Amino acid sequence: MELRGDRVVLRPVAEGDPEVLDRIVREPEVATWWSPPDDYAGMLAVVLGGDVIGAVQFDEETDPEFRRAGIDIFLTARHHGQGLGTDTVRTLARWLVRERGHHRLTIDPAAANMAAIRSYRKVGFKPVGIMRKYWRDRTGTWQDGLLMDLLADELT
Repeated sequence: MELRGDRVVLRPVAEGDPEVLDRIVREPEVATWWSPPDDYAGMLAVVLGGDVIGAVQFDEETDPEFRRAGIDIFLTARHHGQGLGTDTVRTLARWLVRERGHHRLTIDPAAANMAAIRSYRKVGFKPVGIMRKYWRDRTGTWQDGLLMDLLADELT
Protein backbone atom coordinates (compact mmCIF):
# COMPACT_ATOMS: atom_id res chain seq x y z
CA MET A 1 0.00 0.00 0.00
CA GLU A 2 1.25 3.45 -0.91
CA LEU A 3 -0.81 6.60 -0.32
CA ARG A 4 0.07 9.87 -2.02
CA GLY A 5 -0.78 13.21 -0.46
CA ASP A 6 -0.19 16.65 -1.89
CA ARG A 7 3.45 16.53 -0.73
CA VAL A 8 3.98 13.35 1.28
CA VAL A 9 3.92 9.66 0.47
CA LEU A 10 2.78 7.13 3.08
CA ARG A 11 4.12 3.60 2.76
CA PRO A 12 4.73 0.64 5.07
CA VAL A 13 7.80 0.93 7.26
CA ALA A 14 10.66 -0.81 5.44
CA GLU A 15 14.10 -2.12 6.34
CA GLY A 16 16.27 0.73 7.61
CA ASP A 17 13.31 2.93 8.55
CA PRO A 18 13.20 1.96 12.24
CA GLU A 19 16.66 3.44 12.86
CA VAL A 20 15.57 6.76 11.32
CA LEU A 21 12.26 6.71 13.20
CA ASP A 22 14.07 5.95 16.49
CA ARG A 23 16.19 9.08 16.00
CA ILE A 24 13.12 11.18 15.18
CA VAL A 25 11.02 9.99 18.12
CA ARG A 26 13.90 10.85 20.47
CA GLU A 27 14.18 14.47 19.27
CA PRO A 28 13.22 16.70 22.23
CA GLU A 29 10.36 18.36 20.32
CA VAL A 30 8.93 14.94 19.40
CA ALA A 31 9.73 13.16 22.68
CA THR A 32 7.63 15.76 24.51
CA TRP A 33 4.55 14.09 22.97
CA TRP A 34 5.69 10.57 21.99
CA SER A 35 7.44 7.64 23.64
CA PRO A 36 9.52 5.32 21.48
CA PRO A 37 7.29 2.40 20.42
CA ASP A 38 8.37 -1.19 20.97
CA ASP A 39 8.43 -1.59 17.19
CA TYR A 40 7.19 0.13 14.07
CA ALA A 41 5.26 -2.82 12.67
CA GLY A 42 1.95 -1.69 11.26
CA MET A 43 3.03 1.93 10.97
CA LEU A 44 3.35 3.86 7.75
CA ALA A 45 6.51 5.84 7.05
CA VAL A 46 5.91 9.46 6.08
CA VAL A 47 8.21 10.19 3.14
CA LEU A 48 9.07 13.58 1.65
CA GLY A 49 11.34 13.74 -1.38
CA GLY A 50 12.58 10.21 -0.72
CA ASP A 51 13.44 10.87 2.95
CA VAL A 52 11.59 9.36 5.91
CA ILE A 53 10.43 12.30 8.03
CA GLY A 54 8.11 10.52 10.47
CA ALA A 55 5.44 7.88 10.87
CA VAL A 56 1.68 7.61 11.09
CA GLN A 57 -0.43 4.77 12.38
CA PHE A 58 -4.08 3.89 12.53
CA ASP A 59 -6.28 1.51 14.43
CA GLU A 60 -9.71 0.25 13.48
CA GLU A 61 -12.73 -0.80 15.52
CA THR A 62 -14.57 -3.24 13.29
CA ASP A 63 -17.60 -3.97 15.49
CA PRO A 64 -20.46 -2.68 13.28
CA GLU A 65 -22.10 -0.95 16.24
CA PHE A 66 -18.98 1.07 17.05
CA ARG A 67 -17.05 1.10 13.75
CA ARG A 68 -14.41 3.85 13.60
CA ALA A 69 -10.71 4.39 13.00
CA GLY A 70 -8.10 6.31 14.99
CA ILE A 71 -4.94 8.07 13.79
CA ASP A 72 -1.62 8.95 15.46
CA ILE A 73 1.39 10.71 13.92
CA PHE A 74 4.87 12.09 14.58
CA LEU A 75 7.20 14.06 12.31
CA THR A 76 10.78 15.19 12.69
CA ALA A 77 11.03 18.65 14.27
CA ARG A 78 12.77 20.15 11.24
CA HIS A 79 9.52 19.66 9.29
CA HIS A 80 7.12 20.98 11.91
CA GLY A 81 5.03 23.98 10.91
CA GLN A 82 5.17 23.27 7.17
CA GLY A 83 1.72 21.69 6.68
CA LEU A 84 3.17 18.20 6.31
CA GLY A 85 1.34 16.83 9.35
CA THR A 86 -1.91 18.15 7.93
CA ASP A 87 -1.13 16.57 4.55
CA THR A 88 -0.28 13.27 6.24
CA VAL A 89 -3.42 13.13 8.38
CA ARG A 90 -5.65 14.23 5.49
CA THR A 91 -4.14 11.59 3.18
CA LEU A 92 -4.64 8.78 5.68
CA ALA A 93 -8.11 10.05 6.64
CA ARG A 94 -9.24 10.05 3.00
CA TRP A 95 -8.07 6.47 2.61
CA LEU A 96 -9.78 5.37 5.84
CA VAL A 97 -13.06 6.95 4.71
CA ARG A 98 -13.00 6.10 0.99
CA GLU A 99 -11.27 2.72 0.95
CA ARG A 100 -11.91 1.31 4.42
CA GLY A 101 -15.47 2.65 4.70
CA HIS A 102 -15.20 4.47 8.03
CA HIS A 103 -17.80 7.11 8.77
CA ARG A 104 -15.99 8.46 11.85
CA LEU A 105 -12.33 9.00 12.72
CA THR A 106 -10.71 9.96 16.01
CA ILE A 107 -7.41 11.51 17.00
CA ASP A 108 -6.25 12.30 20.54
CA PRO A 109 -3.41 14.81 20.84
CA ALA A 110 -2.11 16.04 24.15
CA ALA A 111 -4.39 18.86 25.28
CA ALA A 112 -1.34 21.14 25.45
CA ASN A 113 -0.13 20.34 21.91
CA MET A 114 -1.69 23.36 20.22
CA ALA A 115 0.25 22.93 16.96
CA ALA A 116 -1.14 19.42 16.50
CA ILE A 117 -4.66 20.54 17.39
CA ARG A 118 -4.51 23.36 14.81
CA SER A 119 -3.27 20.89 12.19
CA TYR A 120 -6.05 18.39 12.87
CA ARG A 121 -8.68 21.14 12.75
CA LYS A 122 -7.51 21.94 9.20
CA VAL A 123 -8.43 18.39 8.20
CA GLY A 124 -11.89 18.76 9.76
CA PHE A 125 -11.41 17.22 13.21
CA LYS A 126 -13.47 18.83 15.97
CA PRO A 127 -12.88 18.75 19.73
CA VAL A 128 -15.10 16.32 21.61
CA GLY A 129 -13.72 16.77 25.12
CA ILE A 130 -10.80 16.60 27.50
CA MET A 131 -9.65 13.20 28.66
CA ARG A 132 -8.25 13.94 32.12
CA LYS A 133 -4.90 12.41 33.07
CA TYR A 134 -5.01 10.50 29.79
CA TRP A 135 -1.33 9.83 29.11
CA ARG A 136 1.92 9.77 31.03
CA ASP A 137 4.72 12.04 29.81
CA ARG A 138 8.41 11.17 29.87
CA THR A 139 8.73 12.50 33.45
CA GLY A 140 5.97 10.14 34.60
CA THR A 141 3.42 12.92 35.09
CA TRP A 142 -0.15 12.32 33.92
CA GLN A 143 -1.27 14.75 31.22
CA ASP A 144 -4.65 15.55 29.71
CA GLY A 145 -5.55 14.57 26.15
CA LEU A 146 -8.03 16.13 23.77
CA LEU A 147 -10.35 13.70 22.02
CA MET A 148 -11.17 14.97 18.54
CA ASP A 149 -13.34 13.34 15.90
CA LEU A 150 -14.24 13.80 12.28
CA LEU A 151 -17.29 12.53 10.42
CA ALA A 152 -16.75 11.44 6.82
CA ASP A 153 -18.68 14.39 5.37
CA GLU A 154 -16.54 16.86 7.40
CA LEU A 155 -13.25 15.77 5.83
CA THR A 156 -11.63 18.72 4.06
